[in-house]
Amino acid sequence: MHLLVNTGGGDAPGLNAVIRGVVLSAIRRGWHVSGIRRGYNGLLEEWPHGVIKLGREHVRGIAHVGGTILGTVNKGNPFEYPVKENGKVVLKDVSDLVLARMREVNADGLIAIGGDGSLRIAQKFIDKGMKVIGVPKTIDNDLSATQVTFGFDSAVSVATDAIDRLHSTAESHQRVMVVEVMGRYAGWIALNAGVSGGANVVLIPEIEFDIEKVCASIKRRYETGRCFAIVVAAEGAKPKGGQMAIKGTELGREVRLGGIAEQLAAQIGERTGFETRSLVLGHLQRGGGPTTFDRLLALRFGCAAARLVEQGRWGHMVAWQPPSMVAVPIKEAISKMKDVPLDHDTVLAARDLGVCLGD
Repeated sequence: MHLLVNTGGGDAPGLNAVIRGVVLSAIRRGWHVSGIRRGYNGLLEEWPHGVIKLGREHVRGIAHVGGTILGTVNKGNPFEYPVKENGKVVLKDVSDLVLARMREVNADGLIAIGGDGSLRIAQKFIDKGMKVIGVPKTIDNDLSATQVTFGFDSAVSVATDAIDRLHSTAESHQRVMVVEVMGRYAGWIALNAGVSGGANVVLIPEIEFDIEKVCASIKRRYETGRCFAIVVAAEGAKPKGGQMAIKGTELGREVRLGGIAEQLAAQIGERTGFETRSLVLGHLQRGGGPTTFDRLLALRFGCAAARLVEQGRWGHMVAWQPPSMVAVPIKEAISKMKDVPLDHDTVLAARDLGVCLGD
């Protein structure tokens, strides 16, 4: 058995732990594993040196290390691959070339580690006959088939630590601090970090916010003598009847979210008269090593992926449905996004704690 493994999309703490789990589990079964550099680009731009052997020595001591030893890329979709023609960038389908090069290295199958975008690409390859096992990766925690994805706990821990640190400086200067966190169209990071970090206002995409109610909540806090406030906003949070804040598009297609913290800070300052500052945590949430929870979860995902290969469960994704790792068809896993239910216990807890959710 010769397995290929790749990591695609945004990086997340725990990727290296998954790779280690896959490689050691495969070696134990007498299989060989090779890694594809930077998503599928190792089979395209970097061929043939973009496919590297992965043995024990290559995965030794990497479980606690952030990033990915294979590298990753956001714009590496072989079905819409950017190619320069006549000085312009056009999108071409080069998926047949990927399949041909997998055959050249005698690959029996691929373990694709990625989020919804990467798994959608994997499903397209499955439809073309490729044997694929998926491993869910996203700090956004927005894949519905698994209770949680690795990288999420690490991102929440980083965001919570940042919020904790902002309390002292906000109180010292009597300021409103608006913190923007990742999550795209789901509010899991903002909700968990905001409630854990003692934020006064938490804004998530699932609940459109009323800026007047946000400002009224902050004013009431100041009136009690607590002359500072922490506002946590998911990058996809949006006002009632309004749109999400976007920085632009990439290749004219993919929307880049961002800017909500700056917008909110300006509006809050104008409406309340309070000194207000904004902070975007951005890629700090992706960087660094995984938490203990994420490290263990990622190792379990990698080992479970090898077991699915052994069982011949191609076309499935490993999902954590406590207490077990189970196999879910990739097509089913990507069929819907997991957003925050409005009756989720953490939402109810936030309301009981007096956190303003903008509604």
